[in-house]
Amino acid sequence: MMKLNADIADLLPRMRRFARALTFNREDADDLVQVAAERALVRQDQFQAGTRLDSWIFRIMKNAWIDEARSRIRRDDLFAPEEAGEHVGDDSAEAHQRKLAVEKAMSMLSEDHRMVIALVLVEGLPYKEAAEVLGVPMGTLTSRLARAREALQGLLAGT
Repeated sequence: MMKLNADIADLLPRMRRFARALTFNREDADDLVQVAAERALVRQDQFQAGTRLDSWIFRIMKNAWIDEARSRIRRDDLFAPEEAGEHVGDDSAEAHQRKLAVEKAMSMLSEDHRMVIALVLVEGLPYKEAAEVLGVPMGTLTSRLARAREALQGLLAGT
């Protein structure tokens, strides 16, 4: 059990990166990581030894974010990211503009497309593991990834 706690702690940077890809907001990402870590620690007995811990954690995060998104829709409580204008006038403005363009394009994708891009392209999960996290067949994952890449490229080309 102590080993699992340490392994979860080791995954925190990857969890935060995945959370940022889903939420586009630093505070929401931190909250999502906290919720997922808490759920994983409380439900350690549900983890099956011999399976990938990162896939299990990412599945918890995906489900927690879906719950939060549904709750926000009900509350109509969506906020623009605070950090959207934090680098105005900075020498790194051009690089920041490219980053904002990618974030904006990602935010325009469907949630399914954002998740598949975050898991496969950002986190580097193998297709099989990403399919398990998302609860879809491998063929669905590959076609969803192809459509997500195409949509993202189209959005970026239009910026």
